[in-house]
Amino acid sequence: MDDTGTEWMFRDTRDLSGMDDDPSSYYNIQRQSLLHTSLVKLHQYNKRAEPDLRRSVLISNLVQNLQEEMDQDGNCRVLFPEEMDLSQRPVASGELLYGPNQQPKDSIKSGELERDNLRPIYMDFQATTPVDPRVLDAMMPYQVNHYGNPHSRTHAYGWESERAVEKARKQVADLIGADPKEIIFTSGATEANNLSIKGVARFYKASRRHLITTQTEHKCVLDSCRVLEAEGFRVTYLPVQSSGLVDLQLLEDSIGPDTSLVSVMTVNNEIGVKQPIKAIGQLCRSKGVHFHTDAAQAVGKIPLDVNDCKVDLMSISGHKIYGPKGIGALFVRRRPRVRLEPLHSGGGQERGLRSGTVPTPLAVGLGAACEIAIQEMEYDHHRISTLAERLMRKITSGLTDVIMNGDPEHRFPGCINLSFAYIEGESLLMALNDVALSSGSACTSASLEPSYVLRAIGADEDLAHSSIRFGIGRFTTKEEVDYTAAKCIEKVQRLRDMSPLWEMVQEGIDIKSINWTQH
Repeated sequence: MDDTGTEWMFRDTRDLSGMDDDPSSYYNIQRQSLLHTSLVKLHQYNKRAEPDLRRSVLISNLVQNLQEEMDQDGNCRVLFPEEMDLSQRPVASGELLYGPNQQPKDSIKSGELERDNLRPIYMDFQATTPVDPRVLDAMMPYQVNHYGNPHSRTHAYGWESERAVEKARKQVADLIGADPKEIIFTSGATEANNLSIKGVARFYKASRRHLITTQTEHKCVLDSCRVLEAEGFRVTYLPVQSSGLVDLQLLEDSIGPDTSLVSVMTVNNEIGVKQPIKAIGQLCRSKGVHFHTDAAQAVGKIPLDVNDCKVDLMSISGHKIYGPKGIGALFVRRRPRVRLEPLHSGGGQERGLRSGTVPTPLAVGLGAACEIAIQEMEYDHHRISTLAERLMRKITSGLTDVIMNGDPEHRFPGCINLSFAYIEGESLLMALNDVALSSGSACTSASLEPSYVLRAIGADEDLAHSSIRFGIGRFTTKEEVDYTAAKCIEKVQRLRDMSPLWEMVQEGIDIKSINWTQH
């Protein structure tokens, strides 16, 4: 349903007869299946979009383009409202792709779309983001029709894939103000972080064996540093202030003549704090030290320019900016040149830094996601900021003893980490089973230990255990924010009513002054 009250319905009209007689029909069927998938995605996008003229026009244009293409094929078409026969009964969600008298074909089952309507509201955009329909649309041709190896230089299949990869490389570079030759495709930000930290350390190990990072970095950065420590390197793990921000003077004092790399995350994945990377970059450049930043949570969400910030290496993740999973990128500065020792041995792809065939569809998806981010970053940031303020206002007006973790000013607004005093965060997560939330990083969510990020900023143990991370993104609606806030208030009040600690606080007892004993 869009803002004009239009309900889109997509119906399969494919004819599979004659497929065995004509081998080329196989490719036509595959292509049509991809078009159908795109239409379902468009429906989901349109259904979630708020009344906004730009997004309505976007959906209408995309549907119109697909309508024209499918009309030429003569195999499938879009049914518009005036063509629907709604006199018998309402249209079920499982019939969006297949008509009421048709059975599902291929791998799509009839109940999947129905079940999709019953899934929890998604409020965990720091863990991952859904693929933008426009990204999916850009990827689809390279999944089936343009399947050449981009490193095959002897035929058209390879040439067309190579052109697509190079276009994607430029799209990624444009987002961060880099040269396309400085972009290395990886499997994600984890690999990019590993390559940056281990690659720089091992290349310069003959003269420099010291690295600096912070205690609040992503686990893959901290674990990479521990691996290097086992190899004889020295690593300084800087503490952060209670706001989550790094102390620049402490960082400057920690840099020595044998320091090869400083690695500081741009936006923290748990508390959303935005580090002063421009100041850090200028400091590192003045000291002749390479500066790496894990920007997985920042790229495409806030303006970044690697030259302005004096960044030497920057890690990027596709699935954090509405692109596909399994693809990322690493910016490696060419002037002044940064040298890395590769992690993989092989064919020498990606300037010899990352051997292995570049997955064309995934690279195209990452490039499309970056191009969309350039176009919509300002709009998305304003909208996400408005929704974040709305969520905070509703929760704090309905509950007391709610603490926001991290600096309230220097932060990305779409990541809100709140501690609800006198309850267990895991209990709240279970109570909010119709909202998809988390208590911290998805990479460490299996652990029952309190977040090391919250411990690093000095949060009390009980508050660290009671924290919940709310993630707001491009497709979040006001209705979802309102529902989440209302449910959160309801469940927190219920859990506090059952908490003896809350009862003691209401009676005026200072529970911090109590000497607890074990039995």
